[in-house]
Amino acid sequence: MLRMRSRALIAALAVVGLIAAVGLLAARLATAIVPDRGGTYVEGLVGSPSYINPILSHYNPVDQDIVALVFSGLTTTDPHGVIIPDLAERWEVSEDGLSYTFHLRKDVRWHDGAPLTSTDVKFTIQAIQDPGYQGPPELSELWRPVTVVTPDEHTVVFTLPEPFAPFLEYTTQPLIPSHVLSTVAPDLLPTSQFNAQPVGTGPYRVADTTASYVLLEANQDYYGPRPHIARIRLNFYPDRASLLAAYRRGEVAGIGQLLPEELKELRRDARLNLYTAPYSGYAMVFLNLERPFLQDVAVRRALWQAIDRQALVDRFLDGQGLVVDTPILPDSWAFDSEAQRVRYDPAAAAAALEAAGWHDDGTGVRSRDGVRLELTLLTNNDDPVRMQMIEEIAREWSAIGVRVTPASVEMTALVRDHLYARNYDAVLYGWNLPAADPDPYPLWHSSQAAGDGQNYVAFRDPESDVLMEEARRTADPKRRRELYREFQRRFVEQAPGLVLYQPVYTYGVSRDVHGVQITPLLTPADRFRTVCDWFMATRRVLITDAANIERRRLDPETFPTLPAGGK
Repeated sequence: MLRMRSRALIAALAVVGLIAAVGLLAARLATAIVPDRGGTYVEGLVGSPSYINPILSHYNPVDQDIVALVFSGLTTTDPHGVIIPDLAERWEVSEDGLSYTFHLRKDVRWHDGAPLTSTDVKFTIQAIQDPGYQGPPELSELWRPVTVVTPDEHTVVFTLPEPFAPFLEYTTQPLIPSHVLSTVAPDLLPTSQFNAQPVGTGPYRVADTTASYVLLEANQDYYGPRPHIARIRLNFYPDRASLLAAYRRGEVAGIGQLLPEELKELRRDARLNLYTAPYSGYAMVFLNLERPFLQDVAVRRALWQAIDRQALVDRFLDGQGLVVDTPILPDSWAFDSEAQRVRYDPAAAAAALEAAGWHDDGTGVRSRDGVRLELTLLTNNDDPVRMQMIEEIAREWSAIGVRVTPASVEMTALVRDHLYARNYDAVLYGWNLPAADPDPYPLWHSSQAAGDGQNYVAFRDPESDVLMEEARRTADPKRRRELYREFQRRFVEQAPGLVLYQPVYTYGVSRDVHGVQITPLLTPADRFRTVCDWFMATRRVLITDAANIERRRLDPETFPTLPAGGK
């Protein structure tokens, strides 16, 4: 009898256990894990802040990183460089292309609780226009002829002296608060305490600033999707070696812009996820078109064809680059995917030179009418990768009958004494494109080929000039796209500069941080473009509530509060 009771008890317990297990399984099947608010993300940066002020931050990458998290502009850009609303909910452009009317959101507050108004917009622009402004002169020069009018608290009208389609991008300029800084003269802004204790409208606010770190806290009143991560701490280090050592000690969970030589170690690190995205810029061999033999298109195209660009990327950059052919990059809305590509073909390059009358003079060097194909290829001596590249390019060019002397000089001298002075044959150098608008005018229009202009190769092509000029005058995106498509095709035909590759930005973030995505970057600070979607903490909720929770985060003003879910 006792044995029978024991068996019955065991069976009952088994049934209870089974019911509990089934219940637990059912509960789990009916719930989902969703991001929760909380956690502190720590990232290491090389350098330290000078001005956490968006109208003074242009020269310091650390300042730019913090500004991207703390401040906002009237507009921002999507991953393809298209201008989209931010502090402005919409805008109109007049038919003559001279007036831009912006309508501000009414739900935006500064970090100190004051409402955003059109006065803040006007104040920011007037500070940049002021003769005492201490930021980039080119920014002040662009804004100075623009008239700013504020018909009411939520409307701003900009009037330009002439049509300028790229102007819309300049409205991505983050704003500063009038009610905090109106008593500070523009020439005294660099000494203001605001630069260490700023007030912005972005997803994070500055909670603490020291010599070794800046602590940011999530802005609970942010008008956009509320950030999941409660705090972001940016630690400062004097150099890359110190930053990597701090990562190995576990001090930081994120490292930006990993270098090719660092990837070999970090790819094997199980604690780290690596994220990559194209960076807005390109490496190029600048050709001085004032040199007689470089005025021959056949020579320029042959030099381009003779470079194995993919091999340069694979061998010297550990694959961290994308071969490109035009100064308008593949991630831009204006990129022409059907434009002719320059293929690596040294045999075709040699044949083209031969057909153009450039024959071997018996020394292994081609010449025509007494002019020999020989040049010096320069780069900066603080970049060992570029120094290796010019050696390889010299070898490739010698194989088609061009004698090359590789040489390197200090960076400042390279830019000042050679590029700016137009005193060179060929230069391997990088060119950043921090503007989303693809306007190639500053670098390739003939009017910029002398003096302070940035057309350092002295490219003078009337057909290209007309295309760039018209693209600047029209606000119609479709027409601009057509014009830039023609420009790109003309560029590949004329080969005024030998575009090599677009660099790839690699970002290392701890596997404890989820939801990280990076899109094509205009500046390194753009890695934070999706920061509001990142999360470290999670919670369990009913499946029926999961989608609604995200809807409420994205639009808290119009979506009602939800019933609490389970942990």
